[in-house]
This record gives sequence, C-alpha cells and structure tokens, in this order.
Amino acid sequence: MSVAEGDKAPDFTLPATGGRTVSSKQLKGKPYLLYFYPKADTPGCTKEACAFQEALPQLGKIGIEVIGVSPDKMKPIEKFAEKYKLTFPLASDEEKKVAEAYGTWVEKSMYGRSYMGMERSSFLIDAKGKVARVWRKVSVAGHAAEVLEAAKALG
Repeated sequence: MSVAEGDKAPDFTLPATGGRTVSSKQLKGKPYLLYFYPKADTPGCTKEACAFQEALPQLGKIGIEVIGVSPDKMKPIEKFAEKYKLTFPLASDEEKKVAEAYGTWVEKSMYGRSYMGMERSSFLIDAKGKVARVWRKVSVAGHAAEVLEAAKALG
C-alpha cells in the first residue's frame, strides 16, 4: 500500500520516547509531520533528526507537531533522542505496520543484494487528517526547510 497526497492519513498508535504513546487519534484536529527514517544514530538519520529539532520552534509556531518513526526497538531510539537532545517524539514501529500502511517499508538493494528496509519518507498531515504533502526517497540536506515551507502553506 502507498499513501498519496489527498488521501486520508492511515491511523496509528506507537510507543514513543519519554514513555509516551503517539497516535493519530491524539493528533486529531492538528497538523503534523510523520517522518520515517531507517535507523537511529546513523549519519543521515542523525542529520535529519537534528535538522527537525532545529526547525521545531518555527514548526511549533505554525502548530506543526513532528514525529519520527523507525523500525528500531525503543531502547536505541531513547538513547538516540537523549544523545542529540531531541525533544519531539521518536516512535518505534518494530512490527512495521505503520510503515507498511504508508508504503515506506520497501524492497531495497545494496551491492546486488535485495532486502526489506525503511524508505526515508515524510508525510505532512493537515488538521483534517488528510495527507497534504508526501516526500519519498528524501535527501536529508534541506529537507527540514522544505517541510517548513510546505507547512507554512497549510495556513
């Protein structure tokens, strides 16, 4: 399954950092960014998370919540959040159910070997629960700024 702009955002409930639980139900009526990343504390994922942390005050001003999702277990995610002082929730999708619903658990290949993995993707969800913007195969450089511009346009 894959999610496109204009679709209703798939529902989710996941454990997150700080002993929290994040869910689409809690976020009902609020715009938010759900971003999927492959692995906590790897170079690209660290750059992306830190860029979102830096953009958080601006995103917060326009009412956008940020939630990061990876297939990691909670323990490495908690360590990652602590190490880089990430204050937004990072959620664990160990069963990959949410990633599958959003179409981000995909077949990848490296050195001629195929395997399943998380595609770095972001979804901007509007206050009505509809997917306003989709970014697939995200390039980390400049992505947080792109999201901020798109979020401002939600107005």
